[in-house]
Amino acid sequence: MSTLISPGPRLLAAVDVVVAAVVLAAVAYAALDAQAPATAGEPEWLSWVAATAVAAPVAVRRFRPLAALAVSTVATAVCLLSGVIPTVAVGAPLFAVGIELYTVGRGEPRDRSVRALAACLAVFLGAGVLRRTFEVPFESWLETLYGLGFGALMLATAWTVGVTARMRQSYAERAVAQTARQAVADERLRIARELHDIVAHSLSLIAVQAGIGNHVAASRPEEAREALRVIESTSRRSLAEMRQLLGVLRSDAGASDVDGALAPVPGPAALAELAARAAEAGVSVSVEVREGDLPEGVGVSVYRIVQESVTNVVRHAAPARCHVLVDPSGEDVRVEVTNDGPLARPNPHAGLGLIGMRERVAVFGGTFTAGPRPEGGFRVAASIPRGAS
Repeated sequence: MSTLISPGPRLLAAVDVVVAAVVLAAVAYAALDAQAPATAGEPEWLSWVAATAVAAPVAVRRFRPLAALAVSTVATAVCLLSGVIPTVAVGAPLFAVGIELYTVGRGEPRDRSVRALAACLAVFLGAGVLRRTFEVPFESWLETLYGLGFGALMLATAWTVGVTARMRQSYAERAVAQTARQAVADERLRIARELHDIVAHSLSLIAVQAGIGNHVAASRPEEAREALRVIESTSRRSLAEMRQLLGVLRSDAGASDVDGALAPVPGPAALAELAARAAEAGVSVSVEVREGDLPEGVGVSVYRIVQESVTNVVRHAAPARCHVLVDPSGEDVRVEVTNDGPLARPNPHAGLGLIGMRERVAVFGGTFTAGPRPEGGFRVAASIPRGAS
């Protein structure tokens, strides 16, 4: 991916110097070539001085936009009133003023730039009217007003283009900021899902085993020790998965996992281990994974959906039998988890697991259903488009 590099201050300053030189040449040519009869005998150096006063501020317009605009506007008005630049050649100095008005409109706050535009138009129109009032008329008032109106339109257009560029830049910056905030929110949601799946699954197993151990501690100490062993191994696995997740978050800063390496991202291959852990909590899980390619991003969601479904069986329906089917052979990856356990009493505070699974599937544009089976038990089914990842 290529990186867009904005031009540096030196390059922009060099560009402004070149633009100022071009404007200087245009204004000087206008002053020398299109002189009015009343000023035909003026020295050439005066025309060059006038042209320099009008065009030179263009070179510093990025650093002192209001000062540059003021100098060029006043110099243009003086040239018009004195006749150094004839009315017929006023377009050249107005080009310089227009460039500076564009810079003011783009870089200055709205109120300040509006006042600058109003002052610039007032000075220009006032100078034009005074010139036409006191000089020997070579044109009608209608022609004078037409020329002044066209010049004012040029200046207003330059300012409007600058304001429009400022607004577009502002909109683009807000869009980039909004995109960044949305990316952060999506990442937080993804991390919340991962943490929920890890913690909910592990704590459910720990709670079941702790209850067993507490129940048989006095009469069957061997079973109590086995329950403690399961609690220990489950806790260690959960801590390892949380280290992995936090390690990914810290990877940009150069941090590493406590154990020196991150564990592989869970996928369908880890379903057998998941089934073994569920068996320790009294849920017999049979896993059927059919042949087919499974994209990695979809594979993680498949694992988490199965993990959450099995966790719900452990929490609400154990002891029970559970069947897991993962079928990536078609156009969509199908996931189905069914169990034959009794339905738990509805809990108004429950359902976050189902919501999380539904959101995982929705990210890929798939479909998700969950509900009791007619023959008993519960069924969770998801269909994820293969090309969604």
